[in-house]
Amino acid sequence: MKKIITLSLMGAVLATGHAQARDYDTVRIGVDIPYVPMEYRTPDGTLTGFDIDLGNALCKQAELDCKWVIQGWDGIIPGLQARKFDAIMSSMTINDDRKKQILFSDPYMTPPSAWFTPKDSTISSPNEESLKGKSIGVQRGTVQDNYVTDHYGSNASIKRYATADDVAIDMEAGRLDIAFLDYPTGKAALVDSKSGQFKTVGDMLTEPKKYFGEGFGIAFRKRDRELAETFNKALAELKDNGTYNTLYTKYFPDAKTE
Repeated sequence: MKKIITLSLMGAVLATGHAQARDYDTVRIGVDIPYVPMEYRTPDGTLTGFDIDLGNALCKQAELDCKWVIQGWDGIIPGLQARKFDAIMSSMTINDDRKKQILFSDPYMTPPSAWFTPKDSTISSPNEESLKGKSIGVQRGTVQDNYVTDHYGSNASIKRYATADDVAIDMEAGRLDIAFLDYPTGKAALVDSKSGQFKTVGDMLTEPKKYFGEGFGIAFRKRDRELAETFNKALAELKDNGTYNTLYTKYFPDAKTE
């Protein structure tokens, strides 16, 4: 039975005299792939990953009928605003710049950002001096891109890529000295998949919040506050009933849950 926003969830809103959120036959969720381990396809074409599994669990918990819509990162916020989909769940960091355009759910994950180099690299502590004249790979339009551009753009060569896999290709070909990515994605693209060719160096970063924000959130159009609250309620319930912990441990067995 398709029951998009139930009376039980909306009752409190209606009681206060607020307008009811519009009914959705299907909640369309925008996602950028591949972004292992967060969102990617299996060999048979099935969408999977932490965001996908958690998103499906949230929809089931909230009795939402949901559909995933593939969208490249550069156009993902414009796609939401243009109503190509109703939400974004694609490892999007909550930060002040994005809050000016869109509404976020509560954070569902707070990953660190990390530096990755070839195993034989002499860079052990990334800083202004050690990165001088180096080529740094980032995913275009991410918080890591913003951080590296502001801190090292004047004395290093910043190379921007559509995906972390593209970063990995140029790292493997020797066209990059170092990469700066969110840790789960960089670990999957470089450390886990490249047979010991790459390593993490320096400190993992979650500060300053100006760049790294408040963690990953689900994004909505600002008018869709009731839909955001529906997802927030479902997220809290999944954390209470253990589903969130099970999914988190599946994808990040060595990490602590949020």
